[in-house]
Amino acid sequence: MQPLRPLPLLLGLLLLSLLSLWFNLRTGVLSLDLFDALRHPQSLDTRILYELRMPRALNAYVTGALLGLAGALMQVLLRNPLADPYILGVSGGASVGALLALSAGAGSVMLHSAAFGGALVSMLLVFSLAHGRGSWDTTRLLLTGVVLAAGWGALIGLMLALNTHTQLQGMLFWLMGDLGFAQTSWLGTSTLLLVTPAALLIAPALNLLAGGELRAAALGIEVARLRILVYILASLATASAVTQAGNIGFIGLLAPHLLRLAGARDHRLLLPAVLMLGGSLLSLADALSRLVVEPRQLPVGVLTALLGVPLFLFLLYRAQRSYE
Repeated sequence: MQPLRPLPLLLGLLLLSLLSLWFNLRTGVLSLDLFDALRHPQSLDTRILYELRMPRALNAYVTGALLGLAGALMQVLLRNPLADPYILGVSGGASVGALLALSAGAGSVMLHSAAFGGALVSMLLVFSLAHGRGSWDTTRLLLTGVVLAAGWGALIGLMLALNTHTQLQGMLFWLMGDLGFAQTSWLGTSTLLLVTPAALLIAPALNLLAGGELRAAALGIEVARLRILVYILASLATASAVTQAGNIGFIGLLAPHLLRLAGARDHRLLLPAVLMLGGSLLSLADALSRLVVEPRQLPVGVLTALLGVPLFLFLLYRAQRSYE
């Protein structure tokens, strides 16, 4: 098998990103001619492009990039290629915060603030409970996150059962992952600009950590500090993504997994590649969610699950066959 060439991979993913954004911008109940909209700035098509389509397309791409990056970091942190951004309960905290805001009739700004605040509370709870008075290892972190996620899930079920019918549909759409009312968010963009350089700076250390903690420690890596930093970066990316679009599954799981299967195991290549692949996948899924039952729209989280489950099962089957 020939070694993976970084430049063709990155250029191919850049082209995929541009095509996915173009497809997202022109897809909808009203099909837009993007070049015509740019030539006639006073037209209805131009208003639809700049006020509706472009904010949603950019939000979808940024959210997908955040999920892809969070998934790649979580898989290194837990040393499990099947880990995803939601495994440690951060999304559950964000969902509880968002549901509280929706129950109070809060607007978009308060909804995002409450969701991000809930995600941060969940992140701090997992960090403090997993650390405790003893050592903070991967197993303890995973068990704490899974248990806390189950607790958040029970609280979400209770809140849904107690809410009125008029509030229930909006809550369910948000929980399933919905970009229908998305606006360009400074939170997602600023988080991406903050987390990405930090992750790229520690990419060489991540390569060593992926080879085993003992090996990384022997080569001079402070494993405990590195794990804390990876957890914080992954949690912030997950919190921001969930705040913007609710729970969208399989993007953070499949994007890094597909790249690793293609041979991108060096995190200096994997991290920038997963940003573009995650953004492209969610951008394409968002466009398809507006076409499947047109003129109605599916929550994009439903579509990613419908497409992600068979693809993931195929990857598991392929991996099993390769070991036989």
